[in-house]
Amino acid sequence: MEITSAEFVISNSRADMCPKGNLPEYAFIGRSNVGKSSLINMLTKNPKLAMTSSTPGKTLLINHFLINKEWYLVDLPGYGYAQRGKKMMEKIQKLIEYYVLEREQMTCLFVLVDSRLEPQKIDLEFIQWLGENGIPFAIIFTKADKQSAGKTKMNVAHYLDRLKEEWEELPPYFISSSENRTGRKEILDYIDSVNRQLKEAATV
Repeated sequence: MEITSAEFVISNSRADMCPKGNLPEYAFIGRSNVGKSSLINMLTKNPKLAMTSSTPGKTLLINHFLINKEWYLVDLPGYGYAQRGKKMMEKIQKLIEYYVLEREQMTCLFVLVDSRLEPQKIDLEFIQWLGENGIPFAIIFTKADKQSAGKTKMNVAHYLDRLKEEWEELPPYFISSSENRTGRKEILDYIDSVNRQLKEAATV
């Protein structure tokens, strides 16, 4: 897939105010400072599409971007940024939960994980929660350029081994770098393949 258009549509704090219609939505989420905005900008080849900041936890709303007039890329708030305060954390958690559980148009949730780190409890718990609720998701290991390819491969293998302790079947996963565009083609091709399956199913 090649992205020919990416336009901002709406930001809101309530899942029931998301765009109407039945276009598929691919949402991106992860711990604060995992590189989500940079990844979105890399995928769309638009460095100004999603707001990037050196301060983690800036995304506080559900942001919809219309891609190729065919599907939505959804930028969700990051989780686990304790400096937001307890009330704000609870508000964002409810926002995420409502969107993930109730938004029928959400086709796949991409969970971003920092490839440099050991498996983090908060990520593992979130992934477990997705499984318990039957949410379709894939994992994107970010910041692969920040270490050697061998180290990234080893860390990803360790992470997948950790998931295998509780999962009979692993979710799709991708290795990415916003700096050198690693993983861009694979992620977009995956979205394209799911979109094709949806169109084929709709014509049956």
